[in-house]
Amino acid sequence: MTHKYRQENIKPYNDEESKGQQVERMFDSIAHCYDLLNHLLSFGIDRRWRRAAIDSLRPYSPQHILDVATGTGDFALMAARRLHPVSLLGTDLSEGMLSVGRCKVEKAGLTGTITFRKEDCMSLTLPSDTFDAVTVAYGIRNFENLDCGLREMLRVMRPGGRLVIIELTAPTRFPMKQLFGFYSHVLMPTLGRIISRDSKAYTYLPATMEVFPQGERMQEILRNAGFKDVAFHRFTFGLSTLYTATK
Repeated sequence: MTHKYRQENIKPYNDEESKGQQVERMFDSIAHCYDLLNHLLSFGIDRRWRRAAIDSLRPYSPQHILDVATGTGDFALMAARRLHPVSLLGTDLSEGMLSVGRCKVEKAGLTGTITFRKEDCMSLTLPSDTFDAVTVAYGIRNFENLDCGLREMLRVMRPGGRLVIIELTAPTRFPMKQLFGFYSHVLMPTLGRIISRDSKAYTYLPATMEVFPQGERMQEILRNAGFKDVAFHRFTFGLSTLYTATK
């Protein structure tokens, strides 16, 4: 497989296995503490970013939503509560993450709305032209092949459907660039190693963040994948970026 984007070459553990296999194993390993570290390492700001991403869909009232790389279902749960869809399907490579998500959905009383399924976003076993909205929150930089994943999301989205992607990005201006460097190379790996006990995961995650295409470059990639009306908005000095588009 040709690796077109730099983050596709970054793998958590070794150069022998595929990125997809390693990402699955990594998230299985850190599933027990993923939510804690997510909120801790973002100082809780990630909840505000997620709300903004979900609220961008409100004018479209999507009834059938697909949340790709759903992880432990935080984004799916918030979307179900704020958008009230008929159904929301969350897919992920990691059964460990999905298991945590299923417990959260049951506790929230949303089993009638949210379901989870183990799926590889490179080849979704879902029918074409199905979903009113497809979302990805903080998972797209882990795709083994970005173009392939985007084409699959476009395929399963109905004509006129909406795409919402929110992803962490590296600030480029002083002083946030320097502060982010300390955060991503010192604070995140140290806390991640102590809490998750996986010495590689929280070195891998900031490394992908730094090289993932962002802003105008990501806008161009989405257009090349076949999406229309592509726009983006940066949050909190460029720490997170929201991308929206239409099929």
